[in-house]
Amino acid sequence: MTTETPVSRAARKKQELRREIVETAFDCFAERGYHATGIADIAARLGIGHGTFYRYFQNKRDIVDHVITDLVEKVVAALAADNAPDAVNSLAEYRRQSARIGDALARIFGSDPRMARFLLLEAAGIDAEMRERVLDFYGTAAELTAGYLHHGVRLGYLHEDLDVDSTARAINGMILASVLSELRDPSPERQAAMSRAVRRVMYDGIAASR
Repeated sequence: MTTETPVSRAARKKQELRREIVETAFDCFAERGYHATGIADIAARLGIGHGTFYRYFQNKRDIVDHVITDLVEKVVAALAADNAPDAVNSLAEYRRQSARIGDALARIFGSDPRMARFLLLEAAGIDAEMRERVLDFYGTAAELTAGYLHHGVRLGYLHEDLDVDSTARAINGMILASVLSELRDPSPERQAAMSRAVRRVMYDGIAASR
């Protein structure tokens, strides 16, 4: 039997407190607004001192940077292995892969609706630098999606004249619209319906076959 070491317990407690600070900060942001929330509000809610807070984050804005970085890392991790752009070789495989990716993204964005709401609706209004950070996030997402489309064009299961960059942004626009819709109705049924609708537009369009 493996005995947990004091170091691992300390590391786990550190991670837990860091997560609690992030969650509490977003509770305060939701209640007071980002600009009206101070470090004192977050620390008081948690029952910790300012010094403890500053051991984990430089300031409240650093929390938002951390959340965006964490989100990007989770999205990139979801696109590895069987979900990597070059992991499929046919349209049928791409359809199944897209379904897996859709499920993974739903779990990521649905894991904490407060953070999705803040990042998609409020973060860009913090300051000019954060607005650029949010736009960079959208740009990174478009580049990731474009990788799948380029692969499909090269292998011939997507149209050879596909406008990859514009199509990638259009697909991501549908995905973001789904996330926004789920902020009000996060039911699994709604998420599944939105995912199916996005994939149908991606693969089949909306015109009736003749």
